[in-house]
Order: sequence, then C-alpha cells, then structure tokens
Amino acid sequence: MTSESVKEALSQFVEERDWGQFHTASNLAKSISIEAAELLECFQWSDDADETRVREELADVVTYCTLLAERLGLDLDQIVLDKLAETRAKYPVDKARGRSTKYDAL
Repeated sequence: MTSESVKEALSQFVEERDWGQFHTASNLAKSISIEAAELLECFQWSDDADETRVREELADVVTYCTLLAERLGLDLDQIVLDKLAETRAKYPVDKARGRSTKYDAL
C-alpha cells in the first residue's frame, strides 16, 4: 500500500524533528480521526470539494495510518488483505452485489 520510499521519507522526516517521542499508538490513532474529520469537512456542504484540500487531507490520513502501522509493527498490505478476506466472506457477491445492506441483514 505504502511504498518503501514513502515509509523511509516519513521515518526520516519524523527522526529529523525528534517527533517519534510523541507518536504513541493512541496519539497517532487520535490524529487519524482528526485528519479524517478534516477530510470529511471538505465535503460538508457539497460533493464538489476542493481537490487540493482533499488531496492534502487524504495525505494526512494516509500518513498517520502509515505511522501507526509502523509503530505497531503491522504490514499495511497484509492487514488490508486480511480484512478484505473477512469482508468478502461477510458480503458474498450473490447476496451483496448492488446492495448497501449490512451483512447481517443480507
């Protein structure tokens, strides 16, 4: 999901500023939520959000997700694939295709 060059750039950025000390799992999780809210704010009154702002806020969300995964020693690719497998089982194509119904009501 996130390339090694991006992970290295983030690590270097954090290390240069000695910010790792502030990057506890809980602080990073809070930051993800805050940045996700800022992303949502882009669409608060219209679906026609400013693309530049959306890109910036989405980058912030991905950055904090990447930092949290690194802090917890998780492989983003693997956890996404694992979750996709679980979700695939909950939402079989023959029942879920074209429907937004929650899995327990399919």
